[in-house]
Amino acid sequence: MRKSILFAAVLLMSQMMYANPKIEQVEPLCWWTNMQTPLTVMFHGQDLNDAQVSVQQVVKGKLVRGACHGLVVRGQHNAESANYLFVDFGVFQPGTYRITLKKGKKSASYDYVIAERRAGSRERQSFTSADVVYLIMSDRFVDGDATNNSTPDTREKADKSNVNGRFGGDIQGIINSLDHIAKLGCTAIWPTPMLGDDEEAWSYHGYACSDYYHIDSRYGSNAQYAQMVQTAHDKGIKVLMDMVPNHCGSSHWWMKDLPYHDWINQFDEFTNTNNCFTANYDINASEYDRKLSNRGWFDHPMPDMNLENPDLLKYFQQWAIWWIEYANLDGLRVDTYPYIERIPGSEWLAAIRKEYPNLNIVGECWTRPASAVAYWQSGVKNFDGFDSNLPTVMDFPTEEAIRQALENEGDFWGGGLTKVYDALTMDYMYADVNKLFTFLGNHDMSRIRDAVLDKDINRVKLAYVLLATMRGIPQVLYGDEYALVSANEENPNDHSYLRMPLPQGKEVTEEMQEMYDFQSRLFNWRKDEKVLHIGKTMHFLSRDNTYAFFRYTDDEAVFVFANASKEPREIPIKHYEEMLCRYDRVGFSPLTGEQIDLSQEQKIDGLSTMVVKLKRNGALKSLK
Repeated sequence: MRKSILFAAVLLMSQMMYANPKIEQVEPLCWWTNMQTPLTVMFHGQDLNDAQVSVQQVVKGKLVRGACHGLVVRGQHNAESANYLFVDFGVFQPGTYRITLKKGKKSASYDYVIAERRAGSRERQSFTSADVVYLIMSDRFVDGDATNNSTPDTREKADKSNVNGRFGGDIQGIINSLDHIAKLGCTAIWPTPMLGDDEEAWSYHGYACSDYYHIDSRYGSNAQYAQMVQTAHDKGIKVLMDMVPNHCGSSHWWMKDLPYHDWINQFDEFTNTNNCFTANYDINASEYDRKLSNRGWFDHPMPDMNLENPDLLKYFQQWAIWWIEYANLDGLRVDTYPYIERIPGSEWLAAIRKEYPNLNIVGECWTRPASAVAYWQSGVKNFDGFDSNLPTVMDFPTEEAIRQALENEGDFWGGGLTKVYDALTMDYMYADVNKLFTFLGNHDMSRIRDAVLDKDINRVKLAYVLLATMRGIPQVLYGDEYALVSANEENPNDHSYLRMPLPQGKEVTEEMQEMYDFQSRLFNWRKDEKVLHIGKTMHFLSRDNTYAFFRYTDDEAVFVFANASKEPREIPIKHYEEMLCRYDRVGFSPLTGEQIDLSQEQKIDGLSTMVVKLKRNGALKSLK
């Protein structure tokens, strides 16, 4: 009798040890067959550690009896928090599978979908130097659906009277603007992050993620995002997703219950990153500086993620792959790339590129000089053997050179367009100069028109001719097609004021339309000019604030002469004989359609450019 009472008491105590297991988050949300990446599902909820995992297939709403062969448990492990469970699965067949987590006599279940992978997904192509990328500040761009400006499940509501608040830009606004973008000649879009960002204020920028697997409801839904990608594809436009693995937002759901203490980098008190990217490769750097560079927080509401935690690294690898597969993306842009722990960051990208060998990924490596940027481009023979697995890097050194060349008269030694010449002398440092992401401005710096002397629109046009004809992948900031200026004249670098909505309808002035038409002709011509996509560069030094260069292949060339002086200049044709002798001397201007004879002396007005398309052995048709 005593034994039976004791046994019953032990059984009751063992059952009481288990709270009712509850599943609240399951990520990734689903998966596909024929993937290179093994599937590990993260379950979060209540009392999930050490749960017994079983799987049954669901067909027409009913459970199939017997062993399940389409989705098979390969292993599982706990986190430090008892509310997580990581489960490894083998994926063999598409279908719906009921995953049950059981503890004692209590259990929780979740129906998980395995879809059939779309044909050709692995071999998908990506953005290249043949593209022009249009950068969109998602909340500020165009409000296409006023009904989602404020939503019940988000804290910050739309307030267009607050320059630091949300304005209501959304997915529908982007869809509505795709024709505008296509007509401009841009062939890819890069919207800033659209995933959940539920900070109480300043959430409009989107870089403090609160949910890695769901589009913020103020933009739309996951399904609408995928539809945006499809609509863009139908119009010949590729889509890049902006990803932020370096940090999350303080409002992310896991901040209330971290899987591991080292899921994020933690300090006794708030500690900023030192922004010292050089510490990653500086042979004189202290370990203190090196760790602070990668582990310090970007800002107060942005906890720094620790990719050295293997479960987090796996989580982020699957997260990127999931969005590429789900939305049928064409590429990625990675925010604050050098802030990420260096080796895990490389492993993160390696997993993505293993799944999608042709996918291009551009990283924000906001640093200078060129040697510091080149270190982060995959394929560079770094002294320490490090390879980032990042194919494309943002070309901040050339952006800076163009701005510095046009922000003053340039009438001093080493000034003016000599700076652009000097920037391109560093091209030998890069693994592939055609995989440099070139730009004149972005959402984090003053607009190009604010940067040039006197906000002169002719200087802006000159800058865009350089952007369109130099090596690399050009990127245009939304609104710069209209040569917009910041709404804050005293401080054009104020982020919120430069990120204003795109003018619509009668808001577009004649001057704005002139600039749009200029860029449209330039970028649409560029689409078919293979010499600008893959050609080599030869440039010529001058000290009179002019700059001449050729983009060339064996069969054709584009000659560019830029005059940043206010005075007319004679073009020294004889200086360029080593290039001109290879091609017919008579070519055509893509901007005017005029025939230009480069065997004759040429003169160019101040603050203007000449662009001439040349071919070997004739057969060049006039551009109309």
